[in-house]
Amino acid sequence: MLPTIRQLQYLKFLAEQGAFGKAAEAAHVTQPTLSAGIQELERTLGAPVVDRARSGVILTAVGEAALARANTILNEAEELVQAAKNASQPLTGRFRLGVIPTIAPFLLPKALPLLRSRFPKLRLYLREDLTQRLIAALKAGQLDAALIALPFDMQGLAHAHVSDDELLAAIPADHPLANRLEFPPSAMEGEDLILLEDGHCLRDHVLSACGLKPPKATGDEEAFAATSLPTLVQMVGSGLGVTYLPAMAVEAGLTSAAHVAVRHLQADHPSREIVVAWRSGSSRGAEGRLLAETLREA
Repeated sequence: MLPTIRQLQYLKFLAEQGAFGKAAEAAHVTQPTLSAGIQELERTLGAPVVDRARSGVILTAVGEAALARANTILNEAEELVQAAKNASQPLTGRFRLGVIPTIAPFLLPKALPLLRSRFPKLRLYLREDLTQRLIAALKAGQLDAALIALPFDMQGLAHAHVSDDELLAAIPADHPLANRLEFPPSAMEGEDLILLEDGHCLRDHVLSACGLKPPKATGDEEAFAATSLPTLVQMVGSGLGVTYLPAMAVEAGLTSAAHVAVRHLQADHPSREIVVAWRSGSSRGAEGRLLAETLREA
């Protein structure tokens, strides 16, 4: 005999809630029903999956292993149901989309109205996070797709192109380079380079595309780093240094109220590639491509 989907769902709810009463409420069943389901699962596996205590329940080693496999099975079962629904009506119902912070506030305001108009039955759940965490969520089945920027390690993922986003130089408005329409990255050598903190893929894209080395601390002073693009712009406008910004952010008005000049870079105009990514072999792949196609129009 094999565990049922319902029993695996009970185990997941129990692990999330930490108590039989709360787990039963989350599963929309009575506590005796959930308890009986867990007991049947334990009989099937031949070992306890939880230790019961006054303070709640704790998964046993068998329970932890069962939960890891249960999550995979439940995700696959959900994809099976969703694939059947989407065969005739793509991008309807729930779609979980991750977006990185250096894309979300600049592309989504234009894209969301278009998506609502084109796919009125789509229920889009958005999650903003760093690329590494979004990719981990994709591979774990917690997201259906993610809007990210390349280059990045895409092992185990497929993707569809949305656009190329040029990287532009941003300098204080009264900087001597502001008198030039464009210049090579080498013109900013010797300047204090401010980038986003480690973990933001834009930081790596800038360093790679412009052939730069990470800014280092000098003496007793630490190298500046920003937590967001708006903060980065304000730091440049205050004369703390120079940086590079994605064109989509500039076109969305990121620098319009700041004491900052934005200039194109000479030579091969460094850029990042915006893509929609999904797990290789995912049933949502066709929808990922359709989403990318729609975003190209935004």
